[in-house]
Amino acid sequence: MNKLFIWLLIAILGALAVGSIAISRGESINALWFITAALCIYAIAYRFYAAWISVSVLVVDPTRATPAERLDNGRDFVPTNKWIVFGHHFAAIAGPGPLVGPTLAAQFGYLPGTLWILFGAVLGGCVQDMVTLFLSTRRNARSLGQMARDELGPLGGSAALIGTFAIMIILIAVLGLVIVNAMKHSPWATSTVSATIPIAMIVGIYMRHFRPGQVLEASALGVILLLLSVVGGSWVDQHETLHLIFDRDGLYLAWWVMAYGLAAAIFPVWLLLAPRDYLSTFMKLGTITLLAAAIIMLQPQVKMPALTQFIDGTGPIFGGKLFPFVFITIACGAISGFHSLIASGTTPKLLMNERDIRMIGYGGMLLESFVAIMAMIAATVLEPGIFFAINSPAGVVGKEAIDAVAKISSWGFPVTVEQMQTLATQMGESTLFARTGGAPSLAVGMASIFGSAFGEKLLAVWYHFAIMFEAIFILTTLDAGTRVGRFMLQDMLGNIWPKMAETSWMPSVILTSAVVVAGWGYFLYIGVIDPNGGVNILWPLFGIANQMLAAIALSVATGILVKSDKLNYAWITGLPLAWLITITTTAAWEKITSSDNRVGFFSAADDLSSKLAAGTLSAEKVAIAPQLIFNLHLDAWLTLFFVTLLWLIVFDMLRVCYRYLTGKSVPPLSETGHQVTKLVEEWVRD
Repeated sequence: MNKLFIWLLIAILGALAVGSIAISRGESINALWFITAALCIYAIAYRFYAAWISVSVLVVDPTRATPAERLDNGRDFVPTNKWIVFGHHFAAIAGPGPLVGPTLAAQFGYLPGTLWILFGAVLGGCVQDMVTLFLSTRRNARSLGQMARDELGPLGGSAALIGTFAIMIILIAVLGLVIVNAMKHSPWATSTVSATIPIAMIVGIYMRHFRPGQVLEASALGVILLLLSVVGGSWVDQHETLHLIFDRDGLYLAWWVMAYGLAAAIFPVWLLLAPRDYLSTFMKLGTITLLAAAIIMLQPQVKMPALTQFIDGTGPIFGGKLFPFVFITIACGAISGFHSLIASGTTPKLLMNERDIRMIGYGGMLLESFVAIMAMIAATVLEPGIFFAINSPAGVVGKEAIDAVAKISSWGFPVTVEQMQTLATQMGESTLFARTGGAPSLAVGMASIFGSAFGEKLLAVWYHFAIMFEAIFILTTLDAGTRVGRFMLQDMLGNIWPKMAETSWMPSVILTSAVVVAGWGYFLYIGVIDPNGGVNILWPLFGIANQMLAAIALSVATGILVKSDKLNYAWITGLPLAWLITITTTAAWEKITSSDNRVGFFSAADDLSSKLAAGTLSAEKVAIAPQLIFNLHLDAWLTLFFVTLLWLIVFDMLRVCYRYLTGKSVPPLSETGHQVTKLVEEWVRD
């Protein structure tokens, strides 16, 4: 009775918090309501909805041996402590999406994005992650594309294999673009981010060879070294020689990011991937906890309106109306197809027991959604004029500071050159104008909150600590994504030459890793050379592709539920699938057919072509215009290709379901047989 009363109070408090966020108009709202709403909704969803799915729908079996145990090879399949797996999984899924997506979507106001983050996660994103992890674990940790091929047949399966691989290439490219935009011409940020790589390797070697099993000890060492790297970045920035070494442009940094991705995909998982992910989880959770504590302490007012005039599609950061673009801009904080690649890639190869699927799959996504709420708060507590000055590209507001502030002030969001210069100086940067990509403005917001709570004299340190925090999010997802891409490509090539599917055969490992990096490296190059920062070209494509990938994962899951005689439960994946089909198809249609050159890829290419022919472009733009025109056409055709594949997979899933329900032959379930686990652990069902 006492427990029921407590949960009733949590439900009432959550309803009050959501109501306060939803109905507030014309006045500022306390950021504490955002945290309250999130924690209450997450607690109820995890305790009741996730538990019901785990027990009644999936029927997890803690006595069943997992692929990590049965296929243990010491390289990719490695039974791993559940907390390390949780850390790896969370670090791998929590890339720039939950940080950058809400920041960019704040141009619509705080309300639409906040509601989508809260309810999209508990009903869609968390369900996708948990169900996909369970299905892959039951199928020898097969990739999403391979599961589609096994369960739907050659047509839908082949489409899913190709689609998931191609979409993943786009996703990783955007991850790289965000980190490059945050580091370019910032020696402090570049040196700090660079230091995180050898630090992760030191932790990996320490745990593997010097002090095996001493996880907390190694983690403490890593965290201390990471904090020292932030402080050391200030010294690098002030050192005459080192400043020049680390002061690099975007293209130079892009090549180094590609080299890192290649190394991370080839190295053993214990050397870089697992320790980096586990270590970064401490930093991520610690920083988010610290940020939440600062917000609770300060109770800052959200200064961005609930809705801005840019819901009509005229926003400076990216073009497109509120529907459907808020739902594809905020992908990872609500539902993200990239997660299905991790949940069917590296995580099931490490999972020791099925009982942990709820905590890792559903709980990991809840934590990411909370990160997105923190990002929304950090972005919207800034003065709107400052927010738009940082995020609006020079191509929209003008290259000169005086032009930019005049343009932004004309929108009703006043800001001055002096205000921006003072802020840049406080943050240890030369300028903060047109720092597109979302990461710099989020870092400014976080630094402002930390500075107000813990000392404004350290604003520059807080800013670069936030940049390092964001970089850890991004690089851990980039390296895990590249590794998953390698697994996917090996699976596909293995259908032609079985030897290529062997994940421990080095020629296959090196070749497939190089192909994956070359693929996303090209799109990273596209974003880097774009004069508008690459965000307007790549982020909408990223969002559409990401949500389409989630729809593919939910299609596979729905098909398997039906084939498993669980038609009555198919709605748990079918309803979010229907919503994703709607928003992705609508967004893809607009990106292909819109006559607004800030929305449509083809119209943007035509506009640039006409300006090039008329000779009205600057000399700088003339040099890269042909490449940009080609890239815009490529993005348009890729969007059309993705949406075609999505509908093909959906129809194939419906065909398989219909055939099964009418008693006709369908591909058999590919679930492996039950084998009792030999890894004995105490277990209590909660």
